[in-house]
Amino acid sequence: MAEQTKQLSEIPFSILDLASVAAGKTAGEAFKNTLNLAKSAEKLGYKRYWLAEHHNLAGVASSATAVLVGYVAANTTTIRVGSGGIMLPNHAPLIIAEQFGTLESLYPGRIDLGLGRAPGTDGATMRALRRDIARTGHDFPELLAELLGYFAPAKEGQTVRAQPGAGLEIPIWLLGSSDFSARLSAELGMPFAFASHFAPEELFNAIAIYRQYFKPSRSLTKPYLMIGVPVIAADTEREAQRLATTSYQRFLGLVRGQSVMLKPPVDSMDGLWSPYEKAAVASRLEIAAFGSAETVRKKLEKLMAMTNADELMIVTDTYSFEDRLRSYEIVSEFNAAFNSSIKTDQSNFVIAT
Repeated sequence: MAEQTKQLSEIPFSILDLASVAAGKTAGEAFKNTLNLAKSAEKLGYKRYWLAEHHNLAGVASSATAVLVGYVAANTTTIRVGSGGIMLPNHAPLIIAEQFGTLESLYPGRIDLGLGRAPGTDGATMRALRRDIARTGHDFPELLAELLGYFAPAKEGQTVRAQPGAGLEIPIWLLGSSDFSARLSAELGMPFAFASHFAPEELFNAIAIYRQYFKPSRSLTKPYLMIGVPVIAADTEREAQRLATTSYQRFLGLVRGQSVMLKPPVDSMDGLWSPYEKAAVASRLEIAAFGSAETVRKKLEKLMAMTNADELMIVTDTYSFEDRLRSYEIVSEFNAAFNSSIKTDQSNFVIAT
């Protein structure tokens, strides 16, 4: 029997933040916005607040991801806080185990560890981070196994231990934009988050693989899928479409290999991009929900009908913080009844070993 499609009111919403820097602003201001948004998200009933690791990318200030996770967790009380994600090949697994073991010890029951295998940067910066130019991410399964070993209860005679970290049950997610992490998540019985907020082309293939090959584990008895969704909701359709030009300009910067700082919205993108660039940006934002409350609701309902996701992670890029907050306020109303029941429910997955 086919699984019944979930409704928006039945699933949690979460937030992904890159600590985006607006043109003319500073990283310090971006961090203040991050904290203000996290506090508001907690009040609005969002379940998680994740920060993503990127490096040497003008306009993105979340490079010291674990530090920002601690900053947000220290100034909130109930919302889960985590990484979306830590790029594991950039780091020694022991360091990640110690960092997130420390975070879990400080803020027990509220920390998530999402892991990716991409560098989150350009080739030159990747080499500066990893030092070993032979490390390309192909050893991700081995690095993951090592990391999971550090989180497992310490064994007698174990030479290297994560202190703190060993024996702590921190929910670990695999993140991806292709079928690689979908397969690995399924094999290990782990929750899976797909980066469809910027790479939607492989979404449905990855979902099918994850669900088809999922093997129950101690931490998870059935597949749990979260998908990233670009959303800009405003009080009117016209205003939302104008605000969306900030996202269009950011993705245009990615296409051109230029700065991705948040730029002020414009009345029209005509003359700012070529037909090829417009199509390239549109492909990156294929599942985006931009519009009035009713438009966004309908788009998210359609996406749920197509994916039956267990959770939506909302990504909102607007130049003004006030517009960004307003968008999240509007979206929170789509499942307000459910949110009221999960504000104090922080249960989730235990560590996969």
